[in-house]
Amino acid sequence: MSAAPAVPHHIAIVMDGNGRWATRRFLPRVAGHKQGVESLRRCVKACAARGVSVLTVFAFSSENWNRPVEEVSGLMDLMVVALGREVPKLIQDGVRLHFVGERSGLSEKIAAGLMQAEAATAHNSRLVLNVCFNYGGRWDIARAAAQLAARGEELTEANLDRAMALSHVPDPDLFIRTGGEQRLSNFLLWQSAYAELFFSDRLWPEFDEAALDEAIAVFQNRERRFGQTSAQVRAARPDQQAA
Repeated sequence: MSAAPAVPHHIAIVMDGNGRWATRRFLPRVAGHKQGVESLRRCVKACAARGVSVLTVFAFSSENWNRPVEEVSGLMDLMVVALGREVPKLIQDGVRLHFVGERSGLSEKIAAGLMQAEAATAHNSRLVLNVCFNYGGRWDIARAAAQLAARGEELTEANLDRAMALSHVPDPDLFIRTGGEQRLSNFLLWQSAYAELFFSDRLWPEFDEAALDEAIAVFQNRERRFGQTSAQVRAARPDQQAA
């Protein structure tokens, strides 16, 4: 018998479709983002239950500042509310929070809230939850390169990798995007070099445990070669061959 395929160690998600979910229900777009928080809570619990070690989500991109002022303001208010409501639950569930992104453009209240949430969950180890907030993949690469230059370090792939904002976790194995769009949208450009991509037509508020299981099942049926041939992969992984 062949061994059961592994659950992805690290899942990354572009949580797309909150605004469209609300619009279809004649609700303000912020209502969709509120429902998206409920979906994220459900996804965090499901990932932890399935043995996923790291979950990274795209909560607010550096380009999202260009959205209507009322929507951006609503998102900032929602972050403050979510921090106060969700952090105690995350502590109880053993989830460690990391916020990844440029903080200089955030209000003092939000920046302080992010730091407090990270400190409050720092000793948790069941699941690492990276929330990319005011984040962009190009920003991440440029920032890492600038740090190396400032330290006088050589610009090599290994050095750049260590300077990236997600250097505290392995690269994502599975990259999920909801909402029917099929693009990366400047998310984890460096880290997703060998991630398996899965695009779901479900809007993020509709993405439930069954949808997560579907994505994981697709991942488990992919052959990850990392530049090798199929024959090399099979030779290196005899446990994955049928008896």
